[in-house]
Amino acid sequence: MLPTKEEAEKELELAEEHNPGPWVKHSLNVGIAARNIAHFIPTLDENKAYILGILHDIGRRVGIVNIPKHVYEGYLYCMEKGWEEAAKICMTHSYVLMQEAFDYEPSQKEQIEIKNYIMNCTADDYDRLIQLCDSLATDYGFVILEKRFVDVTRRYGIMGSYVAGWNKTFEIKENFEKIMGCCIYDVLPDIGRTTLLSPPPWKPPTK
Repeated sequence: MLPTKEEAEKELELAEEHNPGPWVKHSLNVGIAARNIAHFIPTLDENKAYILGILHDIGRRVGIVNIPKHVYEGYLYCMEKGWEEAAKICMTHSYVLMQEAFDYEPSQKEQIEIKNYIMNCTADDYDRLIQLCDSLATDYGFVILEKRFVDVTRRYGIMGSYVAGWNKTFEIKENFEKIMGCCIYDVLPDIGRTTLLSPPPWKPPTK
């Protein structure tokens, strides 16, 4: 079960009241990218892709959080609403390597729950689509993958699995492009301009 497009957009609007920040426009752009790509994939529904895209980071509604926290909070929130498909996307969008991302034993509650879920989860094309679009969309528009990877690394630093995750994301992109018959960048509005912008990395406000 999923919310309607209007309900999902309202959820994002309400979430912004709890925790304003560039993540909201990023989420909207993930939805737009997912919708535009899904339009060219016969097995995907573009309206569903848009809804899943704009809700993927809904866990950030609780405040400034790290990756596991917002993943888990989004999952819990969507499950409470009965939106199981959106809840799955909340879990999978940050783990493009899926089971391979968990070659360690986490100690924190959220990480343990996420690992248990991912280890028993099979990614489908909607999961892969949002994982890809998460790396194509910023708050100011759309960018090529290399630009987004640098942007995230500037904010969080580089971790051991980053390069493997980048390679997997390129693989997802190439697989979708084979079906689409065109480059994914061709369906992302104004990417030629926005990918050349270089705003400073966003930092959470200090209290």
